[in-house]
Amino acid sequence: MKNLLVPTDFSPEAHYAFEAALQLAHRSAGHVTLLHVVDAPPAAGIATSGGRVGTDGLNNVYMLKLLQATKRRMHEWMAEAHSLVPDVPVRDLVLTAEFEPAVLETIQEHQIDLVVMGAHEHTSWTRFFLDSHTERVMRTAPCPVLTIKHPAPDFEVQHLVFASDFTAEADRAVPGLRQLQALFPEATLHLLDVVPSADRHGAALHSIEEFARRHQLTHYEADVFDAPRVSTGIPRFAERAHADLVVMLTHGRSALSHLFQSSTSEAVALHAPQPVMTVHA
Repeated sequence: MKNLLVPTDFSPEAHYAFEAALQLAHRSAGHVTLLHVVDAPPAAGIATSGGRVGTDGLNNVYMLKLLQATKRRMHEWMAEAHSLVPDVPVRDLVLTAEFEPAVLETIQEHQIDLVVMGAHEHTSWTRFFLDSHTERVMRTAPCPVLTIKHPAPDFEVQHLVFASDFTAEADRAVPGLRQLQALFPEATLHLLDVVPSADRHGAALHSIEEFARRHQLTHYEADVFDAPRVSTGIPRFAERAHADLVVMLTHGRSALSHLFQSSTSEAVALHAPQPVMTVHA
């Protein structure tokens, strides 16, 4: 996790993500790309260098001033990063495009290992047709996505939770778990399965132990937690365990299917107060 991408809209949550990314890059001897996407009107036709390529003068002047203001804010964040963690290289990137394609293109072109994004901690679990940039990136990004909702000037992980049912696809999360354990060698790894009733404990514990033995995991605890819904049980356990980071697999879905079948990992990532890292299954 050396090559980190932080998409920013300059909100407080995006700044929290930037703080966390800087700390992770410091630990991994990595670097951070700070991305801002300007949703340019079709007639604007302004390049990020400020060159005028369209014919609508008013739009072009507006876009030029917007891009200049954006560059100033990016440089302020970069200056802050240099004062806090001078050993972490930070580069800025401003694109005029639609948000999701711009992020995916940046991931591919810059070989990003991890996207770190800010998210609001929602107070309601009911979501209808509203979508967010963070949700769409979690569904479509080929690399893991870490969501941050609170200030993270000293991003430390002492308790790391991997929530799963520990079927075969859980193996896909192992490389990421190993990387996190290498970055935070003192952290306790909680292997968590949330079940609806106590009679499922035995089978769940057996699956967890088999998973740990198969991958020769160390410094872990096998945890089974009772809750009627997985999406509420994971945050409740994470709170009790004082978790600093939750890792989950996600199944990318199209926007249409997402309207009718919410992803547990996306729900937890957007609603749980803890930082959540989603990894594609």
